[in-house]
Amino acid sequence: MIKFYQMKDFFQIRNKMRCLRKRSTVSFLGVLVIFLLFLNLYIEDSYVLEGDKQLIRETSTHQLNSERYVHTFKDLSNFSGAINVTYRYLAATTLQRKRYLTIGLSSVKRRKGNYLLETIKSIFEQSSYEELKEISVVVHLADFNSSWRDIMVQDITQKFAHHIIAGRLMVIHAPEEYYPILDGLKRNYNDPEDRVKFRSKQNVDYAFLLNFCANTSDYYVMLEDDVRCSKNFLTAIKKVIASLEGTYWVTLEFSKLGYIGKLYHSHDLPRLAHFLLMFYQEMPCDWLLTHFRGLLAQKNVIRFKPSLFQHMGYYSSYKGTENKLKDDDFEEESFDIPDNPPASLYTNMNVFENYEASKAYSSVDEYFWGKPPSKGDVFLIVFENPIIIKKIKVNTGTEDRQNDILHHGILDVGKRIILSKQIRQCDTYLRLGEFKNGNFEMSDVNQKIPFDVYCMRICVTKTQKEWLIIRSISIWTS
Repeated sequence: MIKFYQMKDFFQIRNKMRCLRKRSTVSFLGVLVIFLLFLNLYIEDSYVLEGDKQLIRETSTHQLNSERYVHTFKDLSNFSGAINVTYRYLAATTLQRKRYLTIGLSSVKRRKGNYLLETIKSIFEQSSYEELKEISVVVHLADFNSSWRDIMVQDITQKFAHHIIAGRLMVIHAPEEYYPILDGLKRNYNDPEDRVKFRSKQNVDYAFLLNFCANTSDYYVMLEDDVRCSKNFLTAIKKVIASLEGTYWVTLEFSKLGYIGKLYHSHDLPRLAHFLLMFYQEMPCDWLLTHFRGLLAQKNVIRFKPSLFQHMGYYSSYKGTENKLKDDDFEEESFDIPDNPPASLYTNMNVFENYEASKAYSSVDEYFWGKPPSKGDVFLIVFENPIIIKKIKVNTGTEDRQNDILHHGILDVGKRIILSKQIRQCDTYLRLGEFKNGNFEMSDVNQKIPFDVYCMRICVTKTQKEWLIIRSISIWTS
């Protein structure tokens, strides 16, 4: 394995080459190729991920200069090795066992405000005792100012000593000598030099944090150092991960802001760390995360609502500028993600494009969309196994299409499966109620029906001229 100090030497060589580039035809591609060869990464010219190239063209407005060459990688498996960095443990006890989730934070000195202590406090206060057993928090104090680090370590150890002793909180620092040169970098997007330096260092800060956290847990979630958490966020995350069992994903998003609430498999962290180091000066971290997801063939964003994390900082870590960004999908109080047991979905409505029936039943931010339904049209859910339902909630329409609701409809539950026209459905149904203003909600369903439920059916009772969006179907079981 190549030592990291060799990588640093290369960064110095590359900076010298940047000066030569002004007087020669050496392109960014040439530098990239040398970099890849130096790291013993294998480029296979015969293997081109055409689908990924098209994906990046279609879904991202922030292009890597070397994009068409990056996609000649067969995969990113050559990035799987750890980066050789000797970390300083500023406050930590030995981690006794691997946890379920690691929460990673990187923090630097701010000109105005400091929210790190409040962020750590929110993580622990919003977690139950049982949840605390399954999480670890790693804070990377990434500022090179040792006096500031000493003050922060003192504050953290005073306020969270019992969490440090319990192995739930670790404070680390990657020494400056492991960083690449951060001066005289390329000024992409016409950013001022100091901003390029700030965001480039931030990429390296996160790379070293990811590298450290690779073996501490099964999953990793990235937060910023000015974040407020939702109550029992870990339980919500576990439920979402369980619902996606058997499906492929690279990144799950629990906030729509920046790099807040981005969840990864821990086995992907070394590759992501190497990726951030490779392109540390090209663009901000959140843009690079989008490219990383695409390179690993996750086509679409998988984001969940309500958001579990909220940006609370008022002043940015860059120059103390104002940053009032808020996630309007965030809910701080505890909320219950539905169980939505395995089921097959059918409809005889005219489906628009790829907004198929299954999307209404998914916990992901997507929906079913059909052309104007007629009286007698149905939307049917057939469960793999009979269930006892505690609560049902169905929402139609969206904020930007508030009239695409079910104006007239009822909801039934059924028992005894039969096979009709190659579709499994129930032979007997019991009506639970009508939709009101496009929505249906009922609690204590198990106290209102005398049987286990095999089917649930939405029926249109009057033809409408408006299209129909079924935004979400949520079912809680006992």
